[in-house]
Amino acid sequence: MPLSPGIVIPTFREADNIADLVAQLRAVAPHARIVVVDDSPDLETVNAVAPMAGPTLEVVHRGGKGGRGSAVLEGMRALLARGVDVVVEMDADHSHPPSELPRLLDEFQRERLDLLIASRYLKDSRIENWPLTRRLFSRAANRLARTALGVPVHDYTNGYRLYSRRAAELVVAECGKSGSGFIALSEILVTLHYHGLRIGELPTVFVNRARGESSLNAREVFSAGVGLWNTVRLRRRLEHRAAHDRLS
Repeated sequence: MPLSPGIVIPTFREADNIADLVAQLRAVAPHARIVVVDDSPDLETVNAVAPMAGPTLEVVHRGGKGGRGSAVLEGMRALLARGVDVVVEMDADHSHPPSELPRLLDEFQRERLDLLIASRYLKDSRIENWPLTRRLFSRAANRLARTALGVPVHDYTNGYRLYSRRAAELVVAECGKSGSGFIALSEILVTLHYHGLRIGELPTVFVNRARGESSLNAREVFSAGVGLWNTVRLRRRLEHRAAHDRLS
C-alpha cells in the first residue's frame, strides 16, 4: 500500500528557491502534503510561495530565527495532525534533490524503517560544488558526533531524512531540548537509536546552494557545540534507562 507522505521544509531567506522546489516536489510526489516553516524576518519567502498554497501546501511564518530544529519540529506536528504515514525533512536550497524522493520512499517502505538518512558519506554518494573548508568542517563534525554519540551511521548532519509516523511522534514528544538549530539532527538520531527504532542510510547527491544565503554562521557553530554536550548527556540517560529496563 503506498505511503501517505508529508514534507517539512524549514526556510530562512529562501525566496529565490522555495517556489521552484515546491514545484519539483509536486512533480515527483503529487499527493504529498508540504509544510514550509519560515523564519525569515520579512515576507519575501512567504510571498514567493503564497500563490501555490492550497490543501496540500501550508506556509507557517514565524517571523524570527527560531532555529532549524525547532522549525522541523513545528512542521512535524502539523503533518502528524494531518494523518501522514511518513514525514520527509529537507532543505529549501536545492541541496537535496527532489528526484531522489521516490527511491528513498521505496527503500523506506521496503525495509520497514523508522528513519532513513540520505547520506553524503556512503561509497556511491557525491558532493558537488562545496568549498574545501565546508567539506573539512562537515567531515570533522560528523566524526566528532559519531565518536561522542555512538550511533552507527555515516552522516549525522545531513537534513534529508524520512521518518515513520511512530518515529515522528517520538521526536515531537521528546526532542528539542539539546538546542533549536542544526544539533537537533543529532539529538533526533540519538533519541531514535537508543529507543531501538530501525535506522538506515542511502547514497545521495548533495549539491551546494546556487542561490540565497546559508543560515550557518559562527553563532550556529557555537550553539551546536553546546548542543553536542547536551546530546552526549542525553545518550547517557537513554543508555542508563535501557540498562535499567533490561534488568527489570
